[in-house]
Amino acid sequence: FLKEPHDQKGKDNFKLLLLLNDRFQALWNFTEENYRILKQKCSTSESFLNLCLNLRSCSEAWKHHKTVLKQFLTDFTSETSMSLALYTVLHKPIRDHVEQYILLLTKLNEALKESGGPAQRCLKAICSPSLPLWFPLQDMLCVPERRLLEDSRNLPISASTNRSDRILLFDDVLVLIQGNSFQSFDLKLVWVDKNCREKSAPGAVWQWKLNQAIRQALKGKRDFPLWGKTGEGTEPPSCRFFTYVFRLEGKFKNATYEGEWHWGKPHGKGTLKWRDGRNHVGDFKEGLEHGFGICLVPRRSEDRYDCYKCHWYEGKMRGYGICEYGNEMVYKGYFKDDLRQGFGILENPSADHPFKYTGQWENDKKNGYGVWDDKDRGERYIGMWHDDHKHGQGIVVTQSGVCYQRTFHAGRMVGSGILLLEDDSVYEGNFMEDLTFVGKGKLSFANGFVLEGTFTNKLGQGLQTQGILNTSNEQLDDRITKAQLGLEEFPVEERWKGIYDQFLEFIHSGCKEETEESFTGFHIQTSKELRKSQEYLFCQRGTEDVSWKMEDILEELVQHQELKSLQPYLDKALKSSLHPLGKLLKALMIAFQATYSGIGANRHLLTMAQEEVKYYAKKIWEFYQGLLHLVLEQKGQLPTKSVDGETNDQKACSIVLPLILPCFYPELFMLYMLYHEREDDLYCQGIVDLSLFPDIKLLEFLDVQKHLWPLKDLTLTTNQVRNTVQWKHLLHGCFHTDSTTVDPREKLVILQKTYEEIESTVSRVVEKDYKLPMDDLLPLLMYVVSRAKIQHLGAEIHLIRDLMDPTNQGGLYDFLLTALESCYEHIQRMRLHQRENCHGTHNP
Repeated sequence: FLKEPHDQKGKDNFKLLLLLNDRFQALWNFTEENYRILKQKCSTSESFLNLCLNLRSCSEAWKHHKTVLKQFLTDFTSETSMSLALYTVLHKPIRDHVEQYILLLTKLNEALKESGGPAQRCLKAICSPSLPLWFPLQDMLCVPERRLLEDSRNLPISASTNRSDRILLFDDVLVLIQGNSFQSFDLKLVWVDKNCREKSAPGAVWQWKLNQAIRQALKGKRDFPLWGKTGEGTEPPSCRFFTYVFRLEGKFKNATYEGEWHWGKPHGKGTLKWRDGRNHVGDFKEGLEHGFGICLVPRRSEDRYDCYKCHWYEGKMRGYGICEYGNEMVYKGYFKDDLRQGFGILENPSADHPFKYTGQWENDKKNGYGVWDDKDRGERYIGMWHDDHKHGQGIVVTQSGVCYQRTFHAGRMVGSGILLLEDDSVYEGNFMEDLTFVGKGKLSFANGFVLEGTFTNKLGQGLQTQGILNTSNEQLDDRITKAQLGLEEFPVEERWKGIYDQFLEFIHSGCKEETEESFTGFHIQTSKELRKSQEYLFCQRGTEDVSWKMEDILEELVQHQELKSLQPYLDKALKSSLHPLGKLLKALMIAFQATYSGIGANRHLLTMAQEEVKYYAKKIWEFYQGLLHLVLEQKGQLPTKSVDGETNDQKACSIVLPLILPCFYPELFMLYMLYHEREDDLYCQGIVDLSLFPDIKLLEFLDVQKHLWPLKDLTLTTNQVRNTVQWKHLLHGCFHTDSTTVDPREKLVILQKTYEEIESTVSRVVEKDYKLPMDDLLPLLMYVVSRAKIQHLGAEIHLIRDLMDPTNQGGLYDFLLTALESCYEHIQRMRLHQRENCHGTHNP
């Protein structure tokens, strides 16, 4: 009844209208067929015949609607609202007619309930596909904005192994009808498998139409292309952004996900929200949390949240993270399978019971080696743990300087131990938590007296003992008063395994950049830094940061294998918070400071600390070697063999130790000062006494041979003054506590320059090359040391001796250090005698 328009848009609309008319005709034919079947089966029922007449008149409405549609097309103008007009002329009549159809069938079913038999069964057979379907569909699917694109009854297709009753493709949803149930899928969350290519013509048409419908739904357009037309982007993108509510899907049940998708699963950046208040923002991979994420978990009994800022792996927390609990506690460390596992720090900053634990975790509990700071009691526990209790060997250091080592069982002290008091007294035996002696024991006093017997402490009567007092010793042996704890009980290889294990696992995983922070992220200690770190990983980096990308780091390792370029490279790497070795060093610094700073600055822990620093250098060298071997293996190359014959331990001491020592120097040097405090006090008093001498008297007092004096006619020339002042300043600048020189190697170099200056000056005085033997060098060096007024010289000498490069032993440096040690010991033992006043100065 219409002429076909000439423009393309009009032709498309014309074809759609013809298709709509055909659908109307099909529905009318379906109604007529139902009417015919029912009439044959139930011709004897009067009520049924009345209903059939109504049904027949209802079906006639499709014929009358053609007239209405024709009038609509005649009256339609450009000013008419298209959506409202189509709803009025097409959607509303169809909806009203279907509702009337359902009402009549419902009444017919009720009329036949009493009679039953074949008539009712027939009616159920006819109505069962229609009644359960149309009631929900009419409310959910029948909206003005939606249009049907394809129906499996017109173009048959199998949806799965079980053949579906019906499939409806709308412009925004895909509906699967199976029996009395149906499912609808938003087209934005429908993917068509590229590997599944339909060979049949209907299947290919369905696949093409479905792809086009998905693409148009994602773009928000309705210009559905005709069959056979192709162009750019005919297949919908596999990565999308959408919001979806999970209904029955496992751990995400009742959660709303907003974010990126890939092939039907959350993949990329997204946000999950549950009705109970849980919230997860972060990275997803193949439908699971994977990568960095922030998760909020509400506490049931309090109006607070636990906030997890962590790395995730296949749906579970794994790797480094920071958890801020609702009770104000903060955990910074590693997770595995949603549990605290590996190295971590738990801190409670609240005023009620402040504490800090730094150490190993296993199955969400403190297990293994760890350090506990009890800020209420002013104590630090260094030792073993089991299931959140002190268990095994442990050392306790107090604020007052008392230090003891005991065996613990489930948090309680058992057996005997050793108690080192601040006055240098030592008690060996059993004692209580308040440090009162009980039972058999031996108390050694600093003056050499030893009391051995049975100790009791009754209320109001004080400490009582019954035993033997030995007064034969003059003073206690240094091996007792300066006893070193924890060396056998805590082998250095067993401390901080949680830190080393993460870096080793990172190397074994191939050093992938996306997992770097998960394994090596412990250098990040605040939530703000953790966020910035993650932003850094995914942002465009500046030119100054390019060299710290993982592929560049590995490539640069190969270019700096020679010793000349290796040390500068390692120095740069260890100072960077972006290089894996720099991150490892930062984690070790945190562990070292947690043990030996503050309360932990106790002389009885010196050897433990010294061992640890040396072992750090060894492990860092091992990890450097591991990174180098990895990149060489990736390149198909073999690592070069060492030609200098040095072992890994020697290379660690000579190459790595000088580079990392500044990071541990403050805590380590404090321990050396405390250990050598008594000797340094004697030395300082000797320096004060020697400073009272004028130069000539001092040279004379030190028995420096007169022909070696840098003097003429007992008067210093300008050049000679400059030389002696230079000696003093060289040593003072090297060993002064404010000096930035902490490397033993650099201190030895300055000591060598001082020796060379002394020898050069003496050679000018005697007017020939003169090599100073020890007998001549020692008095001159004592003169220089006394004038340099070096503080804590004993601590400095022993630190250099303990941490110097092993290859320097037996050489010039070793000789000069021995000479300096001799000066230090001579000044301590020296007893000054009365001397005549010289140049108006009094006799010291």
